[in-house]
Amino acid sequence: MRLLIVDDSNMIRSRISRVVQAGGLSNISLVGLARNGAEAVRIARSTQPEVVTMDLTMPEMDGVECIGQLLRILPKVNILVVSALSDKSTAIQALKLGARGFVAKPFSDDELKMALLDVMETR
Repeated sequence: MRLLIVDDSNMIRSRISRVVQAGGLSNISLVGLARNGAEAVRIARSTQPEVVTMDLTMPEMDGVECIGQLLRILPKVNILVVSALSDKSTAIQALKLGARGFVAKPFSDDELKMALLDVMETR
């Protein structure tokens, strides 16, 4: 499974990629890192990820808008929202749009792994 990580925080992007690569998720290969939704859409067009971790609050294009665009390009993509829970309504909106799961920041490595496995099983 090809994974695209979308987050405006370099620290979070690095942490998610480390968890994926060190966490025994051997069936996932990292195909891209994006700092915002616009970058994510560009990368997704060329890499065709099957799984995307998506932050909601980002510059240029936020996660909610990006989810809509990604699902138009890749209707079967599994999106896991990884975001602070300060704005529950935005998270609910993301799930209504088609995101398959949600992990609140800050998260533990195990929480992230379990959530990734969950969204991958929904295929």
